[in-house]
Amino acid sequence: MRPSAVFRPGLLDGQVVLVTGGGSGIGLVIAQECAALGARVAIGGRKEERLQEAAADLRAGGADVLAAPVDIRDPQACADWVGTAHARFGQLDVLVNNAGGQFPSAALDIDPKGWRAVIDTNLNGTWFMSRAFARQVLADGREGRIINIVANMWRGFPGMAHTGAARAGVVNLTRSLALEWATKGILVNAIAPGVIRSSGLDTYPEPVRAMLETEVPKHIPLRRLGTMDDVAWAVAYLAGPGGRYVTGETFCVDGGQQHWGTVFPV
Repeated sequence: MRPSAVFRPGLLDGQVVLVTGGGSGIGLVIAQECAALGARVAIGGRKEERLQEAAADLRAGGADVLAAPVDIRDPQACADWVGTAHARFGQLDVLVNNAGGQFPSAALDIDPKGWRAVIDTNLNGTWFMSRAFARQVLADGREGRIINIVANMWRGFPGMAHTGAARAGVVNLTRSLALEWATKGILVNAIAPGVIRSSGLDTYPEPVRAMLETEVPKHIPLRRLGTMDDVAWAVAYLAGPGGRYVTGETFCVDGGQQHWGTVFPV
């Protein structure tokens, strides 16, 4: 198990952390960080083979891990996956809603099917998972934390209107649930990564990848892309004792990009 570069050993001892989209990219690094800090982890996603490869990697480092497929667009599948994790570990403590998906496209070129697919995954899927998790935590008489991974879309998201709309919805959902569930002991926060160097960038067309690597850093005050560790460390903070008095917030992990510069020509 790789040690954490930031947090003390055992920070998440006794905790059970669920990570959707945990089979690769940012989700896998989040799962690795939480496991390194002592958490037992459940990872979910749609690709069984990828999940099992990720689970093998985690177990090789000594992690106690459950890997099970889930389609977050299906509310019953979300409830079933949460139930499987609960049966395996006997408790649930943290949900990281990391799973999502989008594709670059001019707004006029997004057809109804593509629009619905992105909204259904990024917004509806986050809600379905959050509800299933909260119901189980409350049934157990426990407290819990939900951490939603969104995006840097504060000044609009040209070229990604569908995901910008969905992620903005999740930010408001985060605030709404934080207020409704505060007295129930469930803290709800979000993390908004900027442009992160991850395996997800490999799914974009070559011209888009080239722009992200060469042009985008010029418009980030820190003059570099973020790393997957940058996001995972923010998750660990919110999941650990340091985050016990934080709810309804969205933490931007973006090198200051939301405050300055431009990325997309309009």
